[in-house]
Amino acid sequence: MLCRKTFEAASRRQFLERSGLGFGSLAASFLLGRDAQAARNAMAARPPHFAAKGKAVIFLFMHGGPSHIDSFDPKPELAKLDGQPVPESFGKVDFQFTRMEKVPLMASRRTFRRRGQSGLEISDLFENVARHADDLAVVRSCYHDGFTHVTGQTWMNTGWARVGRPSIGSWVTYGLGSESENLPAYVVMLDGGIKAGSPAYGSGFLPAMYQGTVLRSEGPPILNVHPPQGTTVEEQRRMLDLLRDYNEGHRASRAEDTELAARIASYELAFKMQMSVPDVADLSKESEATRKLYGMDEKDTSEFGSMCLMARRLVERGVRFVQLYSGGKKGAEVGWDAHNECDRNHTFMANKVDKPIAGLLADLKAHGLLDSTVVVWGGDFGRTPFTDGAEGGTGNHNGRDHNPYGFSVWMAGGGIKGGKAIGSTDAIGLKAAEDRVSMHDLHATLLSLIGLEHKKLTYFFQGRDFRLTDVGGEFDFAKRLLA
Repeated sequence: MLCRKTFEAASRRQFLERSGLGFGSLAASFLLGRDAQAARNAMAARPPHFAAKGKAVIFLFMHGGPSHIDSFDPKPELAKLDGQPVPESFGKVDFQFTRMEKVPLMASRRTFRRRGQSGLEISDLFENVARHADDLAVVRSCYHDGFTHVTGQTWMNTGWARVGRPSIGSWVTYGLGSESENLPAYVVMLDGGIKAGSPAYGSGFLPAMYQGTVLRSEGPPILNVHPPQGTTVEEQRRMLDLLRDYNEGHRASRAEDTELAARIASYELAFKMQMSVPDVADLSKESEATRKLYGMDEKDTSEFGSMCLMARRLVERGVRFVQLYSGGKKGAEVGWDAHNECDRNHTFMANKVDKPIAGLLADLKAHGLLDSTVVVWGGDFGRTPFTDGAEGGTGNHNGRDHNPYGFSVWMAGGGIKGGKAIGSTDAIGLKAAEDRVSMHDLHATLLSLIGLEHKKLTYFFQGRDFRLTDVGGEFDFAKRLLA
């Protein structure tokens, strides 16, 4: 009996000791297994090249081309020259403006005021965004050479004038992977069609899994994500396992087929999204104060307000790159492409996005997400300081033509110290003049804000290493944004 009690007592102690160690072993086994799976998962989160506050990006793209001289780049000299021909000292830019000397200059009809403690000048087009002036860094000297919408949008989104290069969202997800296991790493929301089409958010020559996933604002957020009625989770799982086995066998001899690899990964992600997407898209759970902040219950701002709120919810759940497009043609609307009646057009378009964007900045800050989220605002290009019609010719004397030679982009969040302007255009706002920022410079800086060194972010294709910034990106002004 004594031996039995001793044996039982010893067994209990041994059990507790061994089970304590066993729990650690189980945890270690799980973590090692997860890491091994992550190593095989091309979308697994990866460390940045260097430490940075920025972890995610929200890109607010005003397609059609908003006018910088009516929004974020005041030009008092232009006001003095209103109605006069372009001075000879400015010369001709290129063949696009061969009649420039005959076209009258047109001053902005907007009122610029100094905003916030910094005194950053912003026009009354963006009264709500202007309340966040001390968070904004406005880059007033951007330029590229794409005069059409397609080339402007591809320059801004892919760092190249022609269609076919990977989008910046694809490069970011390729470099950093995904923080979310249940949502796409790169999400796109549109309010209509864009001239450059899906290549503006496509993966180009990168593996197809890095392309943007379109989240719809009307109807089901993602088509065909729900299972067929009557199908159980267990049945779906068995079907997917069998399908994966077939696909993996098929892929074994086709290692270069990234479309197939992306399709296999998409089936698994879609299975997980059946619960996560309806949850993130259900805005009814948000408070009345939040809905009011974004203008969701107002006719003009409801659509873009919903998109902005969705962007906050997505980055909150680990989505790496979110891009929202404003300017899709609906009915008689022409987006931001203000060839006719620029002031009327921009008043209409700004009214749709001003309150939602301001709400997004405020909400990100309230949720402690602005420091880790880089918010970028821009469009295809800027617009000319002269009217769109020459004397005796076609065009509109109250509209503005495309201008890729000088325009503005602003950034906020990600550790950026706002309330400042970087660079400048010339006296009439025609060309970038001081601290000129090419698209490669802009992209190099944006990558820096999320911890990616643009020269190290490469992909081998057609015999050489490609990168988002090609062979450019020498002016990385991230330090000036963060100082």
